[in-house]
Amino acid sequence: MRIAITGGSGFVGRRLVARLLERGDQVLVLTRNLVPARRTLGDPANLKLLQYDPYQPETWATALEGYEGIVNLAGEPLAASRWTEAKKKEIRRSRVETTQALVQAIASLTQKPQVMVSSSAVGYYGSHPEADPLPETAPPAQDFLATVCQAWEAAARPVQDLGIRLAIVRTGIVLGPDGGALGQMLAPFQLFIGGTIGSGKQWLSWIHREDFVSLVCFLLKQGSGIFNGTAPNPVRMEEFCQTLGQVLARPSWLPVPELALELLLGEAAQVVLTGQRVLPQAALEAGFTFQYPHLKEALRQILIP
Repeated sequence: MRIAITGGSGFVGRRLVARLLERGDQVLVLTRNLVPARRTLGDPANLKLLQYDPYQPETWATALEGYEGIVNLAGEPLAASRWTEAKKKEIRRSRVETTQALVQAIASLTQKPQVMVSSSAVGYYGSHPEADPLPETAPPAQDFLATVCQAWEAAARPVQDLGIRLAIVRTGIVLGPDGGALGQMLAPFQLFIGGTIGSGKQWLSWIHREDFVSLVCFLLKQGSGIFNGTAPNPVRMEEFCQTLGQVLARPSWLPVPELALELLLGEAAQVVLTGQRVLPQAALEAGFTFQYPHLKEALRQILIP
C-alpha cells in the first residue's frame, strides 16, 4: 500500500512509519522540517520525505497523487509550555487548518486515496472526574481542548463527500519507550522522588504506542467513523504512578501538587490534572485486539529490556 503521513517524524508517527515500512508499504512523510525528520527517520528504502508548508496545499498537493491511504497526525505538542494566546492559536491552527489544507489537497487530486485516518484527542470529552465510562457516543465538552477537537474533526469530514472512507481516532495518552508523556515522568522516579501528580483521582486514558500504531494500520484496511484510541482499561493517576513505581522498583511517595503544576504551566496543566475514563468501544466492536490491554504489562514491555 502507498501511504502518505503528516506528523510522521513525531513520537507516534516515527513508529508508525517504521511499522509500515516493515510490512512493505511505500511511505511518504510530509514534514515542515526536512533535516530533523531525515535524522529521525533515516533513509530506508520505500520512504520518501517531502518538506511542505501545511497552509499552502497548492504547492504540494500533486505529491499525493497515487497514494491509497492518508494518515493525518500533525499537531503542535500540547503540554510542552504554557498556553499563551499565541500558543493556543498555534495548537488550534496546526490541527484544524492543517487538516483543512490536507482535505483541500486531496480534493484537487485526479486519483484520490481510498481512506484517510485522522487524529483527534480524548480532550473532546473534557474533564470527567467521575467513573462514568465515555464511549465514542459521549457528548463533547466546551473547554479549549474540546472545541479544538470538535473543529479538528469537522475539518476532516469533507473527505467523505469525495468518496473517501474516513476514520477519526480520539487519542489518549500514548506510552512508549523514547518520549511522550512517559518520558517526562520517568526522571523523578529514577531519582527516587516520583509520586502522584495532582489529586491522583483524575482518570488517565492511556494506550501503548504499539497498540496505537496497530489500530491505525487496522483502520487503513477497514472501519469508518469515530474510534477512541485508548486501551480498554484506563486507570486513575494514583494507580498509574504506583504501577510505574512498582515496575521501576522505585517508590511513589512524593506527590506533585496541583498548584505547582498550575504555576508552572498555567492552563496547560489541565492536560495532566484533569482526565476522563474513555473506553475504545468502537475498536473492540470492529474486532480490533489490543496487545497491551493492562497497564502493568504495557509498562513492563516498555521499561524492562
